[in-house]
Amino acid sequence: MRSIACFLILLFHTCCIAQAIFEQQDEIDRINSTEFGIPASPVFDLMGVTPSQVVRTTDIKDFKVDWSFKSWSLSPNLSFQTQPFWEIFYNRKPISKYQRANKFQRLLTTLDVSAGSVLNEEANRRIGAAVKMGVYRERDLMMEKDIFSDIDVDISARKNELDSLLIVAQNKLKKNTNVLEKPALMMDVQSLELEIFGLHKERQAEIQERLTILINEYWNASYLDVGVGKINTFFSDAFGNLDSLRLDRNTAFGLWVNGGLRAGKYSLISGLIRGHKYREQVTFTLQNDVTEELFDTTSVAGNVLMTYGINYRYGSPIFSFFTEFIVERKATKTPVEALTKSFDTPSDFSIINESVNWNIVHPITINIGGDWRMKRNLILNFGMRTVFDKSFALKTFLPVVGISCLMR
Repeated sequence: MRSIACFLILLFHTCCIAQAIFEQQDEIDRINSTEFGIPASPVFDLMGVTPSQVVRTTDIKDFKVDWSFKSWSLSPNLSFQTQPFWEIFYNRKPISKYQRANKFQRLLTTLDVSAGSVLNEEANRRIGAAVKMGVYRERDLMMEKDIFSDIDVDISARKNELDSLLIVAQNKLKKNTNVLEKPALMMDVQSLELEIFGLHKERQAEIQERLTILINEYWNASYLDVGVGKINTFFSDAFGNLDSLRLDRNTAFGLWVNGGLRAGKYSLISGLIRGHKYREQVTFTLQNDVTEELFDTTSVAGNVLMTYGINYRYGSPIFSFFTEFIVERKATKTPVEALTKSFDTPSDFSIINESVNWNIVHPITINIGGDWRMKRNLILNFGMRTVFDKSFALKTFLPVVGISCLMR
């Protein structure tokens, strides 16, 4: 009975090890943690709610959640991000499949899709979606074949030898009819399976060690991204119920280009060009030329808000600090000009030009801050946002914090 019990226990442990090895098979040719950093979601880029508005974008290969909040308010500002082409065609596949793909197929794997919601300073609910694609990467770690090839050669040779020994041990176990000898034979099989399992772990550890070296060396690699998205902003009540659509830059169609240039080992210089196409509400007063009666009136004019930014970042893959300068300009520069395009003045009426007004855009923003990659899958972004008017008078001073988490 003791021999049978021992046999059953060993059988159970062997099955567990075999299952663990089976689950590791799709990991054999995979390289994880290939991103140089963890970027903000594209929809948060478009909304401009990240601590750094000229973001250090990177090519991730995982589902991600972002949480953004400002000042003391911990409102649930969340966005979700994923890479559909990567998930469908390359995730949990051998890395060789990605390396055999053509340039266009690899380009599609950089396509990021995100959706999110933010409660802004006026308690309006902003809801949006955006896509971003990396059109240029100075380094693609998954294409570094020579860096990892010797690992595969060494591990494969050792694995083939252990596989041969395992087949011999398994055949002995199958052919043996002596119950008393089976525990020792099963121990031999189990020992070989553990060695093979250890090879997989050893390979992954060696890969990750070399990836760490590459990431430390090229964390600030040059890149170029393009993105497009749409944001709708609604007036809402204290219970979160949505009301009418807000007409200003908060409700817009956006297009942007974001690029960075490696500047030595510790620095990155990046830039941003972004355009928001939106409808702007212009308020003004009409005067009846006959009765001199005044009427408060509104009109909706189309406009484009252009954003230009430059960022200098210094640091490493674990932490970095940045300072950036942002300038915003409206394509239609004055409310009178916008009104002229959007409103036909009735006969016997005139517009009081002094009354024409729209939402003011403070044209200059200076941000300072940094990021801290606390874990492999978690990064904390922080910054101080200072907004100035044309005469450089300070109008807003706001702390901004964001947390990004890769779901791995």
